[in-house]
Amino acid sequence: MLVLTRRANESIMIGSHIKINILQCEDGKVKIGIDAPKNIKIYREEVFNEISIENKNAFEISAHRLNELKKIK
Repeated sequence: MLVLTRRANESIMIGSHIKINILQCEDGKVKIGIDAPKNIKIYREEVFNEISIENKNAFEISAHRLNELKKIK
């Protein structure tokens, strides 16, 4: 993990197309802005984890249904 120190109004570049802007730091919270191409999806980690779980569950159901269909033949 790379650890950087930034202050308000400073930025971090990820590659040449993603810019993380530090907008505000106060009360133990950091407000950031992210400039990235529209084709890059950006999620809070807890939302990303929920999406991953839902996708895994959907795949498992689909795989189970596929196995059921194979047995019908």
